[in-house]
Formats: sequence, structure tokens, C-alpha cells
Amino acid sequence: MSKQIHIRLEDSVFDALTKYTGASGQSVQYCVTGALIQMLNKQKSPEKSDSLFSFIDLFAGIGGMRIAFENAGGHCVYSSEWNKYSQQTYFANFGEQPEGDITQVDANSIPDHDILVAGFPCQPFSIAGVSKKNSLGRATGFEDKTQGTLFFDVCRILKAKRPKAFMLENVKNLCSHDRGRTFKIILESLNELDYQVFYRVLDGQNFVPQHRERILIVGFDRKRYGSDIDFDFKITPPDHKPVIADILEQDVAEKYTLSDKLWTYLQNYAAKHKAAGNGFGYGIAPPDGVSRTLSARYYKDGSEVLIDQSGKNPRKLTPRECARLQGFPDTFKIPVSDTQAYKQFGNSVVVPLMENVAKLIVETLNNSAIQDSAQKEVL
Repeated sequence: MSKQIHIRLEDSVFDALTKYTGASGQSVQYCVTGALIQMLNKQKSPEKSDSLFSFIDLFAGIGGMRIAFENAGGHCVYSSEWNKYSQQTYFANFGEQPEGDITQVDANSIPDHDILVAGFPCQPFSIAGVSKKNSLGRATGFEDKTQGTLFFDVCRILKAKRPKAFMLENVKNLCSHDRGRTFKIILESLNELDYQVFYRVLDGQNFVPQHRERILIVGFDRKRYGSDIDFDFKITPPDHKPVIADILEQDVAEKYTLSDKLWTYLQNYAAKHKAAGNGFGYGIAPPDGVSRTLSARYYKDGSEVLIDQSGKNPRKLTPRECARLQGFPDTFKIPVSDTQAYKQFGNSVVVPLMENVAKLIVETLNNSAIQDSAQKEVL
């Protein structure tokens, strides 16, 4: 939902704005809205005196990582996200709009921070150029190996700002992408930047009623703490393991119930693949269990996570239920359409799992700082 305002401009300002929009190819609304958001972003709340650390939120999406790291005691000093609908949701919840295309951002302009957080997209890495340089006996660094990928932007910011630690999140398949070569390049690049790296595939189903495996890559600055860093993904699940029934709303609009046509199609599709020996098909989420992984394609038909309804066709989850399935609080605002909301939550993270890992990172930083201080006193 959007609202309208009417403003009066001096002739000179109007003429300048008209000239600018004509040259840039952008609408007046886009330019004025952008200028207002820039002004509001300058009014960011100052860092809290009780903040344990500062962090930046790259490829921020709708802010799942931000919530996790703020809950762990952090203060966000910078965010970046290019999708305009995700920017809308982020602004609605945090009062600031992330900067756009990270590839156009000067790394040195980003504020200093303790922890870099990024759920970077997985892109193909070019092996040909690296292989050619190796055959010529020439050394290659992360810039040669990762140039042209969004992971390169993570690396150049790590190099420029040198945070104490980082946490990267990606799909489980990153490990096997391109026969493992992509992940190998990622680890080599982070090692060349002199970070001690740890990684593990974690499943969010102990924190939310959803089977959702993601790889987390955590690194600590060897220049500060050396290579003898003790870190482990020792997550602490809640006492109560949540189930699907815990996240369901009581009164759900009829529009979320599958039409007869769509329900028939999904049943026939599942039957066809079952006959062929494949496991493809819809998924009815058990009320006392966990669902399949929620994906960004959920808006299309909701087939991976359907809710059974007695005496009628199954239904899709509502956007609020999707938010709960990812561990977002009910206070989280959803200002966009259902279609965009499904995409956003399908692309997001299991917030309480990320919070758990964030606290482990902070604990390790504190312990490493104490050990580093003690060693300096001995010397």
C-alpha cells in the first residue's frame, strides 16, 4: 500500500529536477523518494552504549540476519540489498533502506565494523583463467579467481575493512557446486585474506518446524588472534522442538485454499512422478512434525508446504505463517504483496539458528581477545 503527498517546488528546483530526470531516465517519483530515503537514513539511531559489537548486513534481503545479530547484542552500521521490494520490507521494519548494488559501492566508504554478515548468492566461478595462469607459473589471488562474482565483493570488503570476524550463509549445495571447485575457491580466497575459517551445514528444524539445511562459513582474523582459534558450531536448541501446529493461524482467508483445478493438477503431477520412480510432488506438512524447505518459488503453487483441511482442499501457508516458519517475530511487518512476501521469506534465513551462531561468534571473539591480551602482557 502506498500513499500520496503533494509538494510545492520553486521554479528553479522544478526545472533542475526535470532536467535531472530527463538525463537520468528516472521518474520524478523515483528521484524524490530516493532523496527522502537518503535523508531518513541519515537519521539512523546512534550506536547503543551497551552494544557488544558492530556489524554490516550484506545481501540483506529483508533483514533476517540483522534481527539475529541484533538479538546477539550487535548494532548494524551498514546494509546493502538491491531488490526494491526487499528494500521496502527492510525499511518498514528497521527505518532505513539498504544501499543498492554492492558492486558499485566503494569498500572504503563502508563504516568500520567488527563482524561482516552476508548471505551472498552462489554464482559460477571461472576456472579457465585460473588454470591458464597456473600453467604459466603465475600466482593467482582471490581477485583473479572471484572477479565477476558477488563473492568477490565480500572479499574486497574484507580486505578493505578488516573486520574481526565474518559469517557467510549459503545453500547446502554450495559445497558440491561445480564438482566442489566453487567451494574450494571460496575457502582458498578467505585463507589468502588471512582468516581462520570454519564451516558446517546446519539444519534449522530444531529451532523452527522446517527442514532447512544451509552452510555457514565463519572466519576470524588471524592477524589479530593468530591461528589457534577455538570455535565450534555448538548450537543450543530450545527445550521445546516446534511443530507445524505451533505456527498456524486460526482464521485463514479462503483465498489460500487451493482451487479444484490446481489441486487436481498437483495430484496428477505427483502420481506421474511416483509411477516413474521419482519423489517429486506436493508435500502435506504434518501438524506434529516439520515441513519441507520453504523456497522462493512458493508463490507459484505452494506445493512444497501444504496444510491439510478437513472436508476441503489443502491450503497454502499465509505470509505470516511463512514468517513464523523462518522464526521471524510476529511484530515483523509485511508491507508487500503475498507474492513478494513468499519470495522474501523463501529466500530468508532461520532467524533463531543464525542468532545462536552469532552468539557463538561473539563468545569466541571475547575469548580470543582475552587470550591475545594475556599473551601481550607476558611478552
